[in-house]
Amino acid sequence: MAITESVPQALLPKKKRLLSLDALRGFDMFWIVSGEGIFHGLADGVMKEHALIRNPNDWTIASNGHLSFFERIFVGLSNQLHHSPWNGFTFYDLIFPLFIFISGVSMPFSYEKHLNAGNDKKKSAKAIYYALIRRTLILIFLGMVVNGLFRWEGYENTRFASVLGRIALSTFFAALIYLNFSLRKQLIWLLGILAGYYIIMIAIPVPGFGNGVLTPEGNLAAYVDRLWLPGKLHRTVYDPEGLLSTIPSIATALLGVFTGTFLNAKNSRFSLARKALYLFIAGIILVSLGLLWNPFFPVNKNMWTSSFVLVAGGFSLVLFSFFYYIIDVKTYQKWSLPFIWIGTNSILIYVCAHGLFNFESSSHFLFGGIIAKIPPDWQSAALWLGVLLIQLGILKFLYDKKWFLKV
Repeated sequence: MAITESVPQALLPKKKRLLSLDALRGFDMFWIVSGEGIFHGLADGVMKEHALIRNPNDWTIASNGHLSFFERIFVGLSNQLHHSPWNGFTFYDLIFPLFIFISGVSMPFSYEKHLNAGNDKKKSAKAIYYALIRRTLILIFLGMVVNGLFRWEGYENTRFASVLGRIALSTFFAALIYLNFSLRKQLIWLLGILAGYYIIMIAIPVPGFGNGVLTPEGNLAAYVDRLWLPGKLHRTVYDPEGLLSTIPSIATALLGVFTGTFLNAKNSRFSLARKALYLFIAGIILVSLGLLWNPFFPVNKNMWTSSFVLVAGGFSLVLFSFFYYIIDVKTYQKWSLPFIWIGTNSILIYVCAHGLFNFESSSHFLFGGIIAKIPPDWQSAALWLGVLLIQLGILKFLYDKKWFLKV
């Protein structure tokens, strides 16, 4: 029997929250608030203990030496916790687009009530758009705060572009597309963004360089940044969170939207396990398509190329499929609690860890006596482990109190 509008909302079955999404968001954030410090410290300890030299150009070790299995993991993961200098892809390059992808996945669940509002849809739309604009402006402002806005050193020394700003803008426009267009037209938007960005980056000439030059100085996105991006550019001749390169990041969010739409589909003939499998397969296909595009439009995070969107989106899908299968399908959840604590207050811990709170000093203050007893080669890893413990302690307290920073 169909459920009608006369049934009180309180009697309708509540949808289970996607814990895997919170956990994946926390896993993603973990690396940039303390995880990279821990593994860089472990790798440095290995290098010093074995008197190995790291190649500063490609972050590989000059000699394998006689490393144990875990030592190789520490060094290998540390090597992956650096952005590609220009073209290429590392695990660290995945962290930013993964967060945007996750934001996209949540949209079909967040806006479901609005899309089913019926006669109250106009009133609901007004509230939705107000909240969207408010969230976007707050994130842009917080991004500038992370960049050091309160240390004001003049307009020309202030960086206005930011990671949070790109998250705000990409998810804002992805939400507009999701709320106002059918699934078919959303797909057209995705393809149009990817193809359109490729065409303009290849076809439009940059003064002094010509067209199709994809170097740091010669690419069109960098030229647009130099012309119109206010304040200071992060990399002098371009900004990795610049104006034109924000457009393809909307496609990253849309890949998340399609994932959320697939998971939230009513009367789906697919079991949860089969959904996880299809997400995994879709991820592999996207990575393959991105790599096929790579010779013509290189995988590049700084320009956020269309091939980068596909590769990062594909790996995001693969990673999410594992989290979804383990946590929401098989319900193995206890191991993921620390990630959930981080993921449910991700913006708060990001802002605190990037300028508002000195976790390293706090770790030294609380654990300095213990750290001093550890061999010097391993003290950096111990310091950052202390940072993680402090962060988890605060975030668990906030989680238990149900205090979440909602933007």
